[in-house]
Amino acid sequence: MKITHYGHSTFSIEVKGIHLLVDPFISGNEKVKDKVNIEELKADYILLTHAHQDHTLDAEAIAKRTGAVIISNYEITTHYENKGLEVHPLNHGGKWSFDFGTVKYVNAIHTSSFPDGSYGGQPGGFVIEGEHKNIYIAGDTALTMDMKLIPMHTRLDLAILPIGDNFTMGIDDAILASDFVECDKILGCHYDTFGFIEIDHEMAKRKFYKKGKDLMLLETGESIEL
Repeated sequence: MKITHYGHSTFSIEVKGIHLLVDPFISGNEKVKDKVNIEELKADYILLTHAHQDHTLDAEAIAKRTGAVIISNYEITTHYENKGLEVHPLNHGGKWSFDFGTVKYVNAIHTSSFPDGSYGGQPGGFVIEGEHKNIYIAGDTALTMDMKLIPMHTRLDLAILPIGDNFTMGIDDAILASDFVECDKILGCHYDTFGFIEIDHEMAKRKFYKKGKDLMLLETGESIEL
């Protein structure tokens, strides 16, 4: 399983030669738009945690070009299905088997609306199991006790957690979240994109390290292998 970061909360996940794209926000991200060409991104599936523009901006354009299936909650997938795109709806607690593995839609505490203000359903995260590796993508969320349910079903190899604070949980709560999900290998997201969520990278890594955890902050286009 290969995971590549494209800034903010955008990740590409390659499983069994199949390409998943998570929360594509590139063309409107000043920090990465000149480094990443959305016309070149591969996508067989697009996973959307919630409807906010900084998670969905490029989903429609990429899905139209690639024919990717959009996976998200019922309201978000209905929005894109009405535009003629192929979708697979999930809702909280629901799990489905795809050709790359399984996806479960899990709870998140946040808000969810499209840029025009229309309802985007309830926000969520994803637990993905594929190639004998399991990852948790928290999406935009506060720390929640529901995270403790995840390791009751799935032993995680990686947790992708927001750490920018202000709009989501910050570093200290993300450390607690890693305890809740029983995963010490953390990939940070949702930081530095805007002024409200800028962080001190060294301080963040040091705090995780002191708790016996590995926090990875990838550069744009940088990848890890699980």
